[in-house]
Amino acid sequence: MLVVDRLGPELYDAIIASSAVICAGGGRTGHMQSLCRSRAIPVLRVDPQDLDALTGDVTLVLDRESVVLGEAVPVPRPAEPQAPVFDDITSICVVIADATDIRSTNALAPRPERADSFFIREEFLCFSAALSPIDSLRAGVHEAERYGAAVAAELRSMVKELLPGQRLIMRLLDLRSDDAATITRGPHALDEPNPELGHHGARWLLHEPHYPHAFRAVREHLGADAGRVSFSVPFINDQDEFLRLRHYLGLTGDTPLGVFIETPAAVHSAAEFCAAGASELFVGTKDLIQFYLAADRGNHLVASAYQTRHPAVLAALRQTVESGRDAGAPVHVFALGADLDHYLRRLPTRRIMMCTAELQQLATAACSPPDHADERHLDLTGAGRLQSRQAPP
Repeated sequence: MLVVDRLGPELYDAIIASSAVICAGGGRTGHMQSLCRSRAIPVLRVDPQDLDALTGDVTLVLDRESVVLGEAVPVPRPAEPQAPVFDDITSICVVIADATDIRSTNALAPRPERADSFFIREEFLCFSAALSPIDSLRAGVHEAERYGAAVAAELRSMVKELLPGQRLIMRLLDLRSDDAATITRGPHALDEPNPELGHHGARWLLHEPHYPHAFRAVREHLGADAGRVSFSVPFINDQDEFLRLRHYLGLTGDTPLGVFIETPAAVHSAAEFCAAGASELFVGTKDLIQFYLAADRGNHLVASAYQTRHPAVLAALRQTVESGRDAGAPVHVFALGADLDHYLRRLPTRRIMMCTAELQQLATAACSPPDHADERHLDLTGAGRLQSRQAPP
């Protein structure tokens, strides 16, 4: 059990080793809470003044994906809507944190045949491989190239886990200044008042002098695996940024490069991205929602305003899908498990992105829905004893 004031990238190793997390802040789609959800690690938020007073037992209610202080009280299970079946989906892009997620997805029985690609953020790759990207890039060309070679080695290890017909997509580095500061050993000069809307994504890549050397090293060291790995651009607004970044990275016209749609400007530029040669579009709904609705996805105080099914959000998703379809470019829409059926019914797409744990839950439910709630009890006062039992049906 991880009990912490704030979830940040410096806690990556502790997070993935945890059965559950209790923290004093953050929204359910914040960056590191997204990592928790991808690993089916429940997160409980408590008031900051109550954090130090936590003691005693807590209960992990796995089928409700929740953490309860004390003993969990059984509640009647509401009638669930008909779950979407795999036949409703033509392609699943699985969002992963490392190679073990590929392995666990492909080990599902029966294996979801439509899970044909895997998506990883470059910064998550760095967390799992203990790489320090900012330190390496700021240390000069040689260290940037060594960093790129290390990234390529990690990607090759992931490619080894792929089955025939599967591929891997890496989203280029997108560290906000506040996250970068927590994992950078050297001095970090940026102190932005609003990092979410600050110097990161494509705008940062275009001004980082040594990133092109690192990216070139990644591509060169992929070797024979290069055909199974592609890349996408994060946090980008328009065609001009896309074309400038391609040139800056030294990409020729026939080299595929995808685009991540996560700002309103990018929604309205989707057709232009395709015309400029974007090979595919990935819709990052978590960021897109917060920008459309002006609701910080990492702030629990505005959680009620962060609505994944808001009409404006659905209109943006529909517009992006239709722009890609008209241009012949695949469009992959990220969906939380709770929204999957809703999106499939209301959007003209059958290409879905979803995290590893939620895909596993969907596959398990499609095969044999559980009859009982599964609970685990942890003692916060002692040495962390762990017991398992089944709650009454």
